[in-house]
Amino acid sequence: GYEELPTAVNLTWSSINFKTILQWQPKPSGYFYTVEIHGQTSDIKRKCILTSETECDVTDVLRKAKETYTAHVLSVLPIEMDNFEEPPFAVSEKFTPYSQTIIGKPEIKDYSQNGSKLNVVFRDPFTPYLFPNGSFRSIQDIFQHDLEYKLYYWKDGSSGKKDVTTRSRQFEVSVDSDKNYCFYVQASIPSRRENRVGQESTVFCTGVERSIFDEYGTEVFIIIAVIAVAVITLAIVLPVVLCKRKKAKKARAVREKELLNGV
Repeated sequence: GYEELPTAVNLTWSSINFKTILQWQPKPSGYFYTVEIHGQTSDIKRKCILTSETECDVTDVLRKAKETYTAHVLSVLPIEMDNFEEPPFAVSEKFTPYSQTIIGKPEIKDYSQNGSKLNVVFRDPFTPYLFPNGSFRSIQDIFQHDLEYKLYYWKDGSSGKKDVTTRSRQFEVSVDSDKNYCFYVQASIPSRRENRVGQESTVFCTGVERSIFDEYGTEVFIIIAVIAVAVITLAIVLPVVLCKRKKAKKARAVREKELLNGV
């Protein structure tokens, strides 16, 4: 009977950009699981009926993003028991997609550094939810004015970051025209209590043409200058020394010859 079946444990919600997976333990043996989603104002929805897995994609039954849900994971036998006998089940913590789903990485679509201006164009992450025309809704379509983005940027090779905020999908910031800059974009929802910031986009760096002086710095030029002076000095002094040695050798040979002739 049902009273002998173990109950699921460690129920957890995993949600990114409103794609939501419910996970639990342990792996069933001789029985199955069925998931029930209970909403505040919506009917009970059943998902992953008679599954032997320990996770269930419940995205499509959490369409009311601002509603709070709980999940019941029922331990059930493969054949229907007496309808009056309730199977054992575990209850998850409450989950509200609007305030708890993690915001994924924005996509950097284009960027450029023209003179003293750094321009970055990016795109919102998409959700699994569709518009009536079949196109995917972005996170901006759901969060609207609650959503903002930050651009973090810094000089290439430096650790000091600056940031600016926008509600549009483009940044334009003033930078040093002769320096390369690296940057990333990150979503933010200031009204949230948890998961306020989303995942960081891929880091990109600009490729401004830099002079050798900018690339390698003053120290290298000083070393090169010292080496150059040493080479020039050696080039001047060495022939003189060799010439003097040659003359001295020649004079010594003449004196030795004169001494021999005198004898």
